[in-house]
Amino acid sequence: MGVVGLNYWGPNLVRNFADLADLTWICDLDEQHLASISARHPTARATTSFEDLLGDDALDAIVIATPVPTHYALAKQALEAGKHVFVEKPPAMRAAEMDELVSIAAERDLVLMPGHLLLYHPGVLKVKELIDSGDLGNVLCVYGNRVNLGIVRTNENALWSLGVHDLSVILYFLDEDPVLATAQGSASIHPGVEDVVFCFLRFPSGKIAHMHLSWLDPHKMRKMTVVGDKQMVVFDDMEPERKVTVYEKRAGAAGDLHSGDISIPKIETTEPLRRECTYFLELIDGEHDKDKVARDGARVVRALEMLTNSLDG
Repeated sequence: MGVVGLNYWGPNLVRNFADLADLTWICDLDEQHLASISARHPTARATTSFEDLLGDDALDAIVIATPVPTHYALAKQALEAGKHVFVEKPPAMRAAEMDELVSIAAERDLVLMPGHLLLYHPGVLKVKELIDSGDLGNVLCVYGNRVNLGIVRTNENALWSLGVHDLSVILYFLDEDPVLATAQGSASIHPGVEDVVFCFLRFPSGKIAHMHLSWLDPHKMRKMTVVGDKQMVVFDDMEPERKVTVYEKRAGAAGDLHSGDISIPKIETTEPLRRECTYFLELIDGEHDKDKVARDGARVVRALEMLTNSLDG
């Protein structure tokens, strides 16, 4: 196992894969980052050259946590070198590029796993269980709020920085590609880089979804609501214990309202990142459906591209 990109999120991936697998390579262009991680993992070979990892026939998999614009090129090189690939979200910035990565992985029977961390959050898994079991009834709509004051970014807007999280969850919940995806936003600090974005999606089944994304907000919110015609559920990642709340609330066909019990299911406390890293290793070992994982990643990039085209006008 080798990890490329040791700045913001990379050290967390290094920590987990060092525990779960044989970490043999760490790579970063910044020698200071490299030296810092190397001191904690002295048995892993350290390099500033990605080609060193590509040329190691004993290396089975590469984890990519570099800046987003580099994901596609590095993932493509790794797949073409015969390596299984875990790549942080999004794996590509264009649908055509993502489709190419999916095709290469399928042709070479390799794992291509996008790093959609929230899909491994016990709270999100619980909400998905409630949806699939029919406990909520027919899902009518899903909406998410991912807002905070900061971090103000200059190289990607709120849609790409924040929206990819909630979008991956919405598509996971509904298991459909949107037929309509629109976005409106404003760039108040850096011209051309939207700080606030509102997104709307409509799906073939008639379900709709909405996302409010901002780093110019007085509140820190990481919340998603699923409205069914029997019950409603809220996933709130800012709550230390009450991550998922189920509301027995609904409106009848005649407009009559029903309000019953509120329940708080027990949620496991397993670290989502540990679950995610374990899942990648299980995919390499032949467990689960690796092709579906790659296709689901492509679905997210397609929807992101639709929203980006709308945002750009």
